[in-house]
Amino acid sequence: MIVIVKPEASAAQLEQLLNRIRELGLTPMVSQGAERTVVGLIGDERLVGDGVLESLPAVEQVMPILKPYKLVSREFKKTDSIVEVRGIPFGGPEIQVIAGPCSVETAEQMRQAAAAVRAAGCRLMRGGAFKPRTSPYTFQGVGDEGLDFFREAADAYDLPIVTELMDVRKIDVFLEKRVDVIQIGTRNMQNFDLLKEVGRLNVPVILKRGMSATIKEWLMAAEYIAAHGNHRIIFAERGIRTFETQYRNVLDVTAIPVLKKETHLPVIVDPSHAGGKAALVAPLAKAAIAAGADGLLIESHPCPEEAWCDADQALSPEQLTQLMGELRRVAEAVGRTL
Repeated sequence: MIVIVKPEASAAQLEQLLNRIRELGLTPMVSQGAERTVVGLIGDERLVGDGVLESLPAVEQVMPILKPYKLVSREFKKTDSIVEVRGIPFGGPEIQVIAGPCSVETAEQMRQAAAAVRAAGCRLMRGGAFKPRTSPYTFQGVGDEGLDFFREAADAYDLPIVTELMDVRKIDVFLEKRVDVIQIGTRNMQNFDLLKEVGRLNVPVILKRGMSATIKEWLMAAEYIAAHGNHRIIFAERGIRTFETQYRNVLDVTAIPVLKKETHLPVIVDPSHAGGKAALVAPLAKAAIAAGADGLLIESHPCPEEAWCDADQALSPEQLTQLMGELRRVAEAVGRTL
C-alpha cells in the first residue's frame, strides 16, 4: 500500500500522517520525488482500515498495490511516464538513440566520436570513463580525466552524456562534470547501496539488466532507486547469459513487452552488448524497435579496429549513419518516429 501526499501538504501535516502510520503498527517509507511525495507502508497492511488514512489532511489518495515493486509498477501509474534528458523525451512516440564508444580513450577520439554521433542524427552520446572488466589486467578506463574529454567533446555538439557510475565515491565528480544520465551497469544492478545513493539524486538513471537477473529482480532494483526519491528511471535490456556461445549474450526481446505491461517507465535496448558483433547490431536494433523499445544504446567508434574496448561490436561512423536510416523506416512502420 502507498499513500500519495497532496502537493500543498505542510511539513506538519506530513508528520501527522507518518505518526498515524506508526501508531497502526506499520513503518512509513517516504519517497520525495521531483513531482510528488509518496509514502510506502511496510508491514501488515490489514491493520489499516478503510478510511483511516484518507481522512488526514495530507492525504490525496491511498492505493493498495499487490506487486512487490510499488512505485515503478503499472498499478501505481496507469499511463506511460516520460523521462526527459535536457528536453529529450524517453517514452512516448519518439525513439531515442544513444551512441558512442564503449570507453573514453583520448580527447581527439571523443571529438571524432561526438562529430560522428551528431552527424548520424543521434541525440545523446554514450562513453565509459570507468570500465568494469572481467579481468583486472585489461583496460579499466581513463577515469576522471576521461569525464573531462567526454564533457568537452559532447558540449561542442550539444549532446547530453550517458556514462556508467560504479562507485558511490564518484557521485560528487559526476555531479561536478554535469553528467546528464547515470548508467548503472549490469554488474551493479543489485548493488543496493549504489542504487540507494542514485535514488537520492535528481539525475536520470539508466538501469541495465543483470546478466542473470529475472524481470522481477530487475524491477525490484529499480524500486530501490524510486523508493529513495528518484523516479527518473530508464530500463535497459542488454542480453542475458544462457548456454549459447555463438554470440555474446541472448537479447531477451520478450522482456520489452513484459516490462511495458509491468511498469510505466521507459524501456531501451543495448543491441551491441547483446550480440557482441557489429554485424548483429542492426538486426537486433530493428527487432527491439519492432517489439516496442523506447530507445537504443549503440556502440560506435571513429575507427572500430583501433578501439581499446569491445572493438568487435562497435560500428563505424558510416555504419551508424546507415543504421539510423534503416531504423527510421522500422519506427515509421510501427507508428513512431526516430
